[in-house]
Amino acid sequence: MSEKSARRLRKRVRLGSLALAMFAVGQVAPAQQQERLPDYNLYGVPGLIDMPTSDAAPDATLSSTFGAFGKQLRTTLTFQITPRLSGSFRYSALDDFSGAGAVGGRYYDRSFDLRYQLLTETDTRPSLTIGFQDVIGTGLYSSEYIVATKEIARGLRLTGGIGWGRLGSYGSFGDTGTRPNVTLGRGGIPTYDRWFRGPVAGFGGLSYAVNDRLSLKAEYSSDAYDIEAGRSGMTRDSQWNYGLDYRFRNGTQLSLYHMYGNEIGAQLTLFTNPTTSGIPGGREGAPLPVAPRAPGAAADLGWTTDTARVQQAGASLSQLAANEGIVVEGLDLQANRAVVRMRNERYGAPAQAVGRLARAMTRALPASVEQFEIIPVVRGMPMSSIILRRSDLERLEHDDSLEMLARTQMIDAFGRVPPAAPGQYPRFTWSFLPYVQVSVFDPDNPVRADAGLRARAEYRITPNFVLSGSVTKKLNGNLGDSTRVSASNLPRVRTDHARYAAEGDPAIEYLQLAHFGRPAKDLYSRVTVGYLEPMFAGASAELLWKRVNSRFALGAEINYVVRRDFDQLFGTQSMTTIEPVTNSVNGVPGTRETIPSVNGHISAYYDFGNGFHGQMDVGRYLAGDYGATLRLDREFANGWRIGAYATFTDVSSEEFGEGSFDKGIRITIPIGALTGQPSRNRNDLVIQSLTRDGGARLNVNDRLYEQVREYHRPDAAKSWGRFWR
Repeated sequence: MSEKSARRLRKRVRLGSLALAMFAVGQVAPAQQQERLPDYNLYGVPGLIDMPTSDAAPDATLSSTFGAFGKQLRTTLTFQITPRLSGSFRYSALDDFSGAGAVGGRYYDRSFDLRYQLLTETDTRPSLTIGFQDVIGTGLYSSEYIVATKEIARGLRLTGGIGWGRLGSYGSFGDTGTRPNVTLGRGGIPTYDRWFRGPVAGFGGLSYAVNDRLSLKAEYSSDAYDIEAGRSGMTRDSQWNYGLDYRFRNGTQLSLYHMYGNEIGAQLTLFTNPTTSGIPGGREGAPLPVAPRAPGAAADLGWTTDTARVQQAGASLSQLAANEGIVVEGLDLQANRAVVRMRNERYGAPAQAVGRLARAMTRALPASVEQFEIIPVVRGMPMSSIILRRSDLERLEHDDSLEMLARTQMIDAFGRVPPAAPGQYPRFTWSFLPYVQVSVFDPDNPVRADAGLRARAEYRITPNFVLSGSVTKKLNGNLGDSTRVSASNLPRVRTDHARYAAEGDPAIEYLQLAHFGRPAKDLYSRVTVGYLEPMFAGASAELLWKRVNSRFALGAEINYVVRRDFDQLFGTQSMTTIEPVTNSVNGVPGTRETIPSVNGHISAYYDFGNGFHGQMDVGRYLAGDYGATLRLDREFANGWRIGAYATFTDVSSEEFGEGSFDKGIRITIPIGALTGQPSRNRNDLVIQSLTRDGGARLNVNDRLYEQVREYHRPDAAKSWGRFWR
């Protein structure tokens, strides 16, 4: 093998590592198909081979594809946001690519797509979809299209469409104006000035499902591959492409192609769907049954004067709850009412913890106690007071859980929670586990990673005071190998991450003291001091306003920060970075500015319903820039979340550098989906196009909203189907 071939192979292996990381999403759970999955093309969207179709995947389908042909590799993550709307993020590599932006003969490209199905297929009409390819990116793959697909005979599907941009570059039959054809060096800018402009060409093809596993395809492509012809010497002998798709039992698609008369291609597509992957847990033990009271037993109040019986009831409840993985921190037992201070350490679905504790209460508490009041406590903060009637539990145990929800009252727990019982605090917990930290999309090396060991500890001094920390020891990795210098004149608040990774071994990730409180009704507070994250120390204060039954919340956070030493131990350093910038904006050398000590945000949160949740943060970021971050997530009752965010500040795209503004995709996978056991742990995956200084926010632990919301009615109702589990 020649050195050039070996180098190309090594580069493909590195890009393959990124693909495998994305495939992990598809491997979390099999795609339990309730609807047929469409075939996916080399752009990672429903399509034939290189051309799109108008098919849409089942709602909430998450796919990851890794495809290659000739000198091109494409890795795509696609999510069916709604039944008709889908979005895609693509990372591509082109070999032997000359000109600006290429590194060692290879060019890396990031792009985003949007598709919307205007019409669904019926017996008499085709489905119709409008698509925007590379709608936010460099414009390398920029195109728009309108495409229709119809089954014309059993298993035989016909597709035809018209395209602009790349899909209008071969065999055009018309023109709709001037279309810019310059590749945008920074990327990240919506290419609206190109939409539906320029030459228009037609494309189409056929697919035939031999059976439920095998499909054969043929297509006519309207892509001339002009850019690749000019910069990598690509040649085409034909505009016809042919392929086959094979579908495995779990939905995985393996595809083989013969393309443009002289190229061979292949692709692997993996799928999962949060709506069909099941609720985390399911292999846990069955809950205790409700213990009905004997007729007339509720009138017996003799136990109220018997101290031994009162203590026995409390001890019995604590033991039964502990068997379920629930901690009874305190109990206020009255003649007809019991208030329980609950700490849930096991169940990701709050309703499941409440349901199991309520059944334990029917077995442990005297028969005269009719009203059960369960108050979940997190970091010493009472979240809400969940009020149940014992008679409803007895009557509805085998009925629909929604009827139980309708009869359940939730109110603010401020001033209602009993104190923690003696012996609950202080409390010490620790863990010692391996870790992997990954950085992606560095143009010099698309995948970098460190692996090592992490020790974490938490000492809960009182219910509200928590001392915690984390220490890492790297065993191997290359996160610190990057020598790429930011082209921005902003203070270095994130672009020094490679130096922190290189010198921080061992490293204190964070070491902090936090206080959590309930200053008033509907209010929650947090104050944190110490080494807050790997790059910054200081103090952070937060206040959250949220009503128990409301979908809306408001928060405010202010931070005072000091930059930590690069070795991530106990020292701090100057907030002014003075090294010269040799590739600064417009090529003018300069010096870094002083990092502001104070930053913070005002935040608004809203649950739109139907699983969609939004957040907007407005304020000052670490580099001193002012702006807002918009987040939109689709959340599922089983704990999955898939969403995106974008940050826009007063930093221009030129000052920000490559990527133009901060943006990314967020995926939350509940650990219970992997183990089948109930768990409050989760894996958060952030796919960020680039790490830059603009729009950077302090990464402080234990922000309030996510802790508070899950025990309030709008969120608790989503998991109420687990109440009787």
